[in-house]
Amino acid sequence: MKYKLIVTDMDGTLLNSQGNVSDENKKAMKKLLEKGGHIAIATGRIYTTAKVYAKHLGIVTPIICCNGAVVKDLRDDKKIYGNPISKEDSYKIIDICREHDLYFHFYSEDTIFGERMEYKILYFSEWAKTIKEEDTIKIKIIKDSREIVEREIIYKFSIQTDDIKLLDQIAEILNKEKTIEVRKSLTNMLDIMNSGVSKGNAVKKLADSLGIKREEIIAVGDNENDISMIEYAGLGVAMANAEEKVKKIADYITDTNDNDGVAKVIYKFMF
Repeated sequence: MKYKLIVTDMDGTLLNSQGNVSDENKKAMKKLLEKGGHIAIATGRIYTTAKVYAKHLGIVTPIICCNGAVVKDLRDDKKIYGNPISKEDSYKIIDICREHDLYFHFYSEDTIFGERMEYKILYFSEWAKTIKEEDTIKIKIIKDSREIVEREIIYKFSIQTDDIKLLDQIAEILNKEKTIEVRKSLTNMLDIMNSGVSKGNAVKKLADSLGIKREEIIAVGDNENDISMIEYAGLGVAMANAEEKVKKIADYITDTNDNDGVAKVIYKFMF
């Protein structure tokens, strides 16, 4: 087997537009695992939401979450790696969001915090009602984000708005800060992590721990936060539904997330 590890993003990649893993993707992944291949999830999501999918798919490889700010072992839920955002930067992000009346949420290792029940927090709250009790995720609506930042270790902020022009302006402002990384994970969402955090760096750490070489890795994604791992992998794959900037740097373009794009990569390159 030329490629020993496939690393896949979740939203817009492994998951279809309904937020589910298709039967064909499940089938391909099951076959690959039976053959001895490795599958890893690299997502902007918090660990607990990614773990639900990984468990059902039979994945045992550690999960890269919060865009690479956290890597956790599925077998015992222990953190293998963590690179939190500083309190000073957290306060700056909160102040900018409040100044522009923007929705935002942020992640500790196991909890999603937000001041408003909108956008992704609303989505995760509704989704949490559909999963088993043991898979439940912690979501807290809070009054003052600054108070939480004072006492919690925070790994990622997300800012979401349908005003894309404003979002781009906020990205421009935040990009002037040299101590943070700013990436789009959805068309209407910015993710902010500590400087040096990326899916690409986390994939390297994970592959090294597994004894897998760079040229033996496939990485699949659809958005800006996937670029670093697509560039790092021996074979970088963009979804057909990916942002143009992702397609431009990819070695190969697969089908869309609604047409089993991940399964098609597995069948084409790993069997």
